[in-house]
Amino acid sequence: MIPIKINVKNGAQIPEYKSFGASGADLSAFIENPISLEPGKSKLIPTGIFIEIPDGYEAQIRPRSGLALKNGITLINTPGTIDSDYRGEIKVILTNFGEDIFIVTDKMRIAQIIFNKVYRGHFIETSSLSDTTRAEGGFGHSGVN
Repeated sequence: MIPIKINVKNGAQIPEYKSFGASGADLSAFIENPISLEPGKSKLIPTGIFIEIPDGYEAQIRPRSGLALKNGITLINTPGTIDSDYRGEIKVILTNFGEDIFIVTDKMRIAQIIFNKVYRGHFIETSSLSDTTRAEGGFGHSGVN
């Protein structure tokens, strides 16, 4: 475990792990009035929490599988990355890929937050890269079967 300092607006939910083996802690909406999310649209949903992530780590915001399966609700930028030097409110970009209007209510669990170690790259400029069998093949180059 890593220590995460957290500030919570009055009435907002502290993220919670719902099982012993859960990788992600649930994030809940912190809103005054229900928000209507129409099919094909995205909205920024506040959570009312602010966190301090230790140097060398990041937080990732990911969809909740039940909302995705049952309602077509996901995150358009999944996973969303929160850098260790960000101190603003955590907000979630919810997107409705479902067929029906989805209503977001206060304290509804809308996403999950996961913490990961970050390895920064040290870029070394060069005029050539090593050869591989794959080479420049990409975007479906290996087929589907």
